Amino acid sequence: QVQLVESGGGLVQAGGSLRLSCAASGRIFSSYFMGWFRQAPGKEREFVAAIKWSVGNTAYPDSVKGRFTISRDIAKNTVYLQMNSLKPEDTAVYYCAANPSGYNYYSSRGYDYWGQGTQVTVSS
Repeated sequence: QVQLVESGGGLVQAGGSLRLSCAASGRIFSSYFMGWFRQAPGKEREFVAAIKWSVGNTAYPDSVKGRFTISRDIAKNTVYLQMNSLKPEDTAVYYCAANPSGYNYYSSRGYDYWGQGTQVTVSS
């Protein structure tokens, strides 16, 4: 069982930066992918970033590539999402999630454990 707690959301102006953190309790095995998703009102949950826990390989969709960076601190059992050059369309609730199998890391269906979410609002 893995529990995830996000922090670091808030209100920022367009062009600004935020860093989200996700503290995990419980064992994160080497096969795990850790991911970030976001969901805006009236929209489906969207893949934002993923990282393979053991080796640190990362993946991003085109919408955030070059602006967002996912990283992890194994000693602290924590995943981060550094978000730069934020745009109003990045406004959403951001969720941290854990994928034990390593499959479908780009889809919410691949993740078994979810945090409660943290609000990110980007003003124009």
